[in-house]
Amino acid sequence: MEERRHVLDPTERFSEILFGLIMVLTFTGSLSAAESGRAEVRTMLIGAIGCNLAWGIVDAIMYVLNSLGSRGAGLLVLRRLRQASKPEEAHALIAESLHPAIAATLRHEELERIRKGLDAMPEPPPRAGLKREDLTGALASFLLVFLSTFPVVVPFFFISDAMLALRVSNGVAIVLLFLAGWELAKYSGFRPWLTGLVMVGIGVALVGITMALGG
Repeated sequence: MEERRHVLDPTERFSEILFGLIMVLTFTGSLSAAESGRAEVRTMLIGAIGCNLAWGIVDAIMYVLNSLGSRGAGLLVLRRLRQASKPEEAHALIAESLHPAIAATLRHEELERIRKGLDAMPEPPPRAGLKREDLTGALASFLLVFLSTFPVVVPFFFISDAMLALRVSNGVAIVLLFLAGWELAKYSGFRPWLTGLVMVGIGVALVGITMALGG
């Protein structure tokens, strides 16, 4: 009952990128550029890349589990709809499955037509199975979290001055947060400039909270 047109929708892509950026910023933000040498920088890089690698794997697994759960829930709704003793019960299930604004516009005749169409569909599988789209989405989730690490840590590979590398890294992170907010605004109908600035503020605040709590 649920098919995705895209591997990840814009809000999912935004969430994965924001999560990856926050994770890597907790490592770069803990670096004391004035006191750190190459050994400390190397330790920070290993920690940042390793952390996002691990969380990328976790996110990929959670994506698959969420997809299976969502598809399984859809199958249960379809079975309940077909087993409904009265058309009105099926209509209520259909309305609950739709966006409230859409459901409010449907008349009895339209709900009945949908019910008959669903009832005429071939028998669904007994349980939700793994699909190629699930693995593709899991891979996309992993890559977004993991690859979001590199723009922020790349300056430390090429700039020997730790203070300068940290400033460049922070600048890159701010730009990425702003661009993520800009893209989210285009999808959600918000003001791009304002949303971009808000995302920068939210990202910085979340990094501060994460570091303060020992993350």
